[in-house]
Amino acid sequence: MPKIKKFTVIAKLPPELEPLRELAYNLWWSWDPEAIDLFFRIERDRWINVKQNPVRLLGEVSQDRLNELAKDDGYLAHLERVYTRFKAYLDANNWHEKNPDAPKEFQAAYLSAEFGLHESLALYSGGLGVLAGDHLKAASDLGLPLVGVGLMYREGYLQQYLNADGWQQERYPQNDFYNMPVTLLRDDTGKNVIIEVEYPDRPVKARVWRVNVGRVPLYLLDCDFDENDPDDREITARLYGGDNDMRVRQEILLGMGGVTMLRKLDIHPTAWHMNEGHSAFMTLQRIQNLVHGEGLTLEHAIESVKAASVFTTHTPVPAGNDMFLPELMDHYFSKYMHDVGMSREQFLGLGRQDPSDPREPFCMTVLALKLSAFANGVSKLHGATARAMWARTWAGIPEDEVPITSITNGIHQQFWVSRDLAGLFDRYLGPGWMTNPSDPAVWSRIDQVPDPELWRTHERRRERLVNFARRRLAAQLKSRGAPNAEVSAASEALDPEVLTIAFARRFATYKRAKLLLSDPERFTSILLNEERPVQIIFAGKAHPADNQGKDLIRALIHFMRENDVRNRFVFLEDYDMNVARYMAQGVDCWLNTPRRPLEASGTSGMKSAANGGLNISIPDGWWCEAEDLAENGWSIGKGESYENPDEQDIVESEMLYELLEQEIIPMFYERGNDGLPRRWVTRMKNAIRTTNPVFNTQRMVQEYADRFYVPATRRRIDMQANKRERSKKLAEWKKRVRACWPHVRFTAIENGPLNDLPYGSELEVSADVHLDRLSTDDVTVEVYYGSVDSYGRIHEGRHAQMQLDKMIHDGVYRFKGSILCDKTGQQGFTVRIMPDHPDLAHKHETALITWA
Repeated sequence: MPKIKKFTVIAKLPPELEPLRELAYNLWWSWDPEAIDLFFRIERDRWINVKQNPVRLLGEVSQDRLNELAKDDGYLAHLERVYTRFKAYLDANNWHEKNPDAPKEFQAAYLSAEFGLHESLALYSGGLGVLAGDHLKAASDLGLPLVGVGLMYREGYLQQYLNADGWQQERYPQNDFYNMPVTLLRDDTGKNVIIEVEYPDRPVKARVWRVNVGRVPLYLLDCDFDENDPDDREITARLYGGDNDMRVRQEILLGMGGVTMLRKLDIHPTAWHMNEGHSAFMTLQRIQNLVHGEGLTLEHAIESVKAASVFTTHTPVPAGNDMFLPELMDHYFSKYMHDVGMSREQFLGLGRQDPSDPREPFCMTVLALKLSAFANGVSKLHGATARAMWARTWAGIPEDEVPITSITNGIHQQFWVSRDLAGLFDRYLGPGWMTNPSDPAVWSRIDQVPDPELWRTHERRRERLVNFARRRLAAQLKSRGAPNAEVSAASEALDPEVLTIAFARRFATYKRAKLLLSDPERFTSILLNEERPVQIIFAGKAHPADNQGKDLIRALIHFMRENDVRNRFVFLEDYDMNVARYMAQGVDCWLNTPRRPLEASGTSGMKSAANGGLNISIPDGWWCEAEDLAENGWSIGKGESYENPDEQDIVESEMLYELLEQEIIPMFYERGNDGLPRRWVTRMKNAIRTTNPVFNTQRMVQEYADRFYVPATRRRIDMQANKRERSKKLAEWKKRVRACWPHVRFTAIENGPLNDLPYGSELEVSADVHLDRLSTDDVTVEVYYGSVDSYGRIHEGRHAQMQLDKMIHDGVYRFKGSILCDKTGQQGFTVRIMPDHPDLAHKHETALITWA
C-alpha cells in the first residue's frame, strides 16, 4: 500500500447550532431526557440507526436538515434551554463546598478495564463496566474530584447473534473513534499526547482519548496506531480478548500505563481506586516512580503506595480472578525486579496468598489486596464471601477479621429510570429524587402518586418494551435468513397486557438460566395458561470461550421451539445497555437465580426496582439487603446452603414454580372494579420507596469518598509530611518486626476457675510473652473468646485487649486481661499477639499473628 496521509472531517454546523457539538461530546446528555429529545428531534430514524450516537448523527444528517433546524425557533429555544442547564450543571455543586473537611488537594483516580457509559461507546462487556460508568456519572453529579482511566478498544466486546440451532456466534465490528463522543488528546503544539510503556521486547507507545462524563474526565489509552509494531497494536484490539499473555500486556498498559499517563497530564491523584484486579499493576509503577524519582527504599515506596490505594473486588468465582504463571511474570517483570531492587521471591510473593508456595500462580486480586490500605466487596454478603476466599492472605487471622469490608453497589437512577416515570417523579417527588436520591423522605412521597397514574405509566412502558422486542426479534430472524412467514410472526410475539418477566444477565452456569426449565411441562403450562398467561424475555451473552454458557442459550431456544411457546418466550440477541433500559423499564418482574453466594452484587435487579419492577430472586448479592425492607418483591428460599447442587436446583425450582403459581401470578391478575391490581401497585410503590434511597450510586460514591478516598488522602498527606518521615519510620518498623516475629511466643497462660462461672462475672487471664527485641509498644496482646462448637472451634469470636502488667525478665512480659461472662453455655478462649503501630491502616495490615 502507498503511504497514506490521514485527515479528519467534522460536522459543519450552522452557528446557531454550534452548542450541539459541545453537548454531543459530553455524555451528560445521556441522563438528561430533554437533551436526548434535542438529538431525537434532528432525525428520529437516523438517531435510532446510529445507536443514539450524537456525534455520528451530526456527521450523517444532511446539511439541508441542519440549516432547516437553524431557522426553527422552537428547536432553537429547546437548544438554548438545554445548553443553559448543561452549563449551569458544569459550574455548580462543588464537592468541596459540601465536604469542607476534606483536604483541598483531594483527587481520586478510578481505574477499570471497562466502562459502560452508553451503548454508543462499546467499551464494556457487562455489569462491571456498567457499574464503572455509573460510578463516573454519580461522581460527576456530586462534583467529586475524580478521573477515570481505562483502555480504548478497537473492537470493544463481542456482538452476539445466534445461528439456526441457537448457538451463540460472535462478530467484532470496529469502533470508529472519530465518529464517537471521544476526543484525541493533543498538547499545546497540536501534537498527540503520547506515552511510552516498557515491555520486554521494546517500549510500546499509547495515545490518549478523553471522554467527558459530565464534570468527570475519562482518559483511555490506545496502542492501535502507526508508530507501534503490528503486534503491539493488538494490545487494545479487544476487551478480554486473547490468551493470558495478551491479558498481561493489556493489564500492564492499563495499570502502569495509566499511572504514566496521569503524570504526563500533570494529574496527581491522592487516592487510587482499582475497580477489580485488572489494574493492579498500577501499584508497581507507582513504587518504581518513588524508588527512581525520589530515591525511596523499596520498603518505603511500598508503604507510600499502599497508603493511598483502594481496591474493590467483584468476583466471588475463583476463575474470574486473573492468575498468571510465574514464568509469565518472569518474562514481563524480570527487568522491573532488578530496577526496584526486588527479589523474584519478593515479587511473586506479592501475588500469592502463600508466598512460600512455589506452585501458586501470581494473582492480580492478591497483588491488589496486599498493596491497598482499603479493600471491599460489593455487598454485605459478598464482603463475607471475599473474606473467606482470600483468608489465606492473612494466615491465622479469624475469617471475620480479614480486612475486606463491603460497600454495596448502586445504580445511576437518572440514566436508568424511564422518561415516563421520571416525569411522574418530577411532579410528585420534586427535584430531590435527582439531587438527593439517598434521602428516604424524598422517596416516601411515592405514596402520593395515585395508583391509576402509576399503573398506566407502567403499562405504557410494558407496551413500549413489547413493541421494541417485536422489532428486534424480527430483525434477528431476518438476519438469520428465516422464512418471511416466521419474520412476520414476530409481530405477534408477546402481549402488552400479560405478566412479563425478564431474565437478563451474562450466561454463566452459576446464574442458572435453566432453573425455570427444570420441569418443562409445568413451565409450559404456566406460560400458556389461557386465563392468566405469563411471558418471559431472556437476554444475555456468554463469554466467547464459555461453551457451557453457550449451551444454556441453545437450551432455551430448543425449549421454545419444542414446546411451541414462541409468543410467550423470547430471546433478544446482543444484550447491551439499550436493551437493558427497555427491559428494566418495562417488565413487571426481574428474575435472578444465581447459585448463592456466587452473585457478588447484581445491579440489573436494582434498575428494575427503581422503575417499580418486582424482583424474584435467590437471597444473594444486593437482594439480601433489600428483601426485608418491605414487601417489594419475592425471595426464592431463605438463603439455605446445599451440599448437592442438583438437589439445590430441584428444591429451588420447585420454590420458584410455587411462588409463580400461588402468589405472583394471582396477585398480578387480581383486579378491582376499576381494573387496577391494587396489591401489585402497592408492591411497586414499596420497591420504589425502599430500594431507591439505598441502592443508588450517589450513596455508593459518597460512601467510597467518606470511608476510603478521603481517609486515604489524609493518610497520604500524613505519610508525605517532613520528607516522608512517617512512612519511612513505618517501613523500618515493619522490617524490624518481621525480623523478630519468628521468635515471638507465649511462655505461659494462666486463668481463674473455668467451671460454673456466674453470668455477668469476669474470668481473669494472664499471659507471659517473649518479645525478642521488640518492645511492648510494638505489639497488642488480646484474649480471644466466644462460643465453642463440637469441633472445639470458636464461632463469632470476640476479643478484649490485655494490659501490660510487668516485665518478668529480659524480653519476657506479663499481660493481664479479663473476659466478661455475658453468654451462658460452653465458651472458650485463647490468647493472641499482633504487631501494633499507630500508623497501620488496620490491625492486621502486617498479616502477622501468634496464637497461644
